[in-house]
Amino acid sequence: ATRQTQDKIFVGAVVQNCFGIEYTCKTGAQVVGKDKQGRDMTKVSDAPPDPNGIADFCGDPEYKKYCDSGQVRAIYVNETESLGPAMGRYYASKLWGGETFYFQADSHLMFAQDWDTKYIAEAKATKNYPKSVLSSYPPGFAGFGGGGSAGPRLCSCQFSPHEVEHHIIRINTGGVPKKDAPRPTQIAFIAAGFFFARAEFLKDVPFDPFLPWCFMGEEIALSMRAWTSGWDIYAPRVNLIAHEYRPGRMGLPKFWGSVGRTYGRSGPGFNTVLQIEMIKRLKHLIGYPEVSREAIEQQGNEFVLTEFEHYSMGTERTAEAYLELTEIDVKNQRCGHITWCGQGELE
Repeated sequence: ATRQTQDKIFVGAVVQNCFGIEYTCKTGAQVVGKDKQGRDMTKVSDAPPDPNGIADFCGDPEYKKYCDSGQVRAIYVNETESLGPAMGRYYASKLWGGETFYFQADSHLMFAQDWDTKYIAEAKATKNYPKSVLSSYPPGFAGFGGGGSAGPRLCSCQFSPHEVEHHIIRINTGGVPKKDAPRPTQIAFIAAGFFFARAEFLKDVPFDPFLPWCFMGEEIALSMRAWTSGWDIYAPRVNLIAHEYRPGRMGLPKFWGSVGRTYGRSGPGFNTVLQIEMIKRLKHLIGYPEVSREAIEQQGNEFVLTEFEHYSMGTERTAEAYLELTEIDVKNQRCGHITWCGQGELE
């Protein structure tokens, strides 16, 4: 809580760790050398359990009081029960305890000094406050320098060309932020790994608990649901957090590997099979013509639309208006150039 206003921030963080004694941790594919063609040689090996950072924090006499007061809350889910990052964010949101602001974050973050009061001030500076969302793809640790650099703008997208991603819309950065802008300006999309808003967001745009094993498609769905519920999306004018990006070559476990281990299927392929079905829920929400309710019912897959009406579009603005604003042509699977977003023209 800040001293001046007593505003409180809930931080919903999703972490994939491996600790406990019930099974051996697998680190995934580790690079152990190069073959004659210079390609990475890998192996899958056991690893010691990760430290439980929450238990360590709460066991420290200096910080124990925060845990005893309920300011640190955690849900532990076994690997055999985990259902991917979208579900992790749903579970995290259920720990919200009435705080003023909601901050959705990935794990492995570095924070600038006074990031909390600065993000509150940044949100309040937006023209559509209190119904405004700050979002961005945080920079990596290298060169972060404690914050202060211009934040990237989420202003472009593409229909994924990869069959494994089923032509879902992927968002990306684009455009150059205005220097010395008097207030944050609007962008087109919300990043699932970082957004900051008043906690009323959770009432208007509750996380969908029917997206197990999904990864791609979560961000465009979140963006459309928020915008149609009357929330405008903004780019923070400066970076106040950094994220440690962990590519596959580091050999660390990924959620799609957990699915394969749970069901005795090696590699990410089994997760892909499951995702093919669940991503239909997102494509139906977005408006892909080939994934109409009738088409889903003809396939006998009505289950993917379970309680769909509770996690669909808002009623303040239409999905069609959002797609027009963001230059997205779902029928022909094309993303256009969003000029207003890249140039920061909308407040």
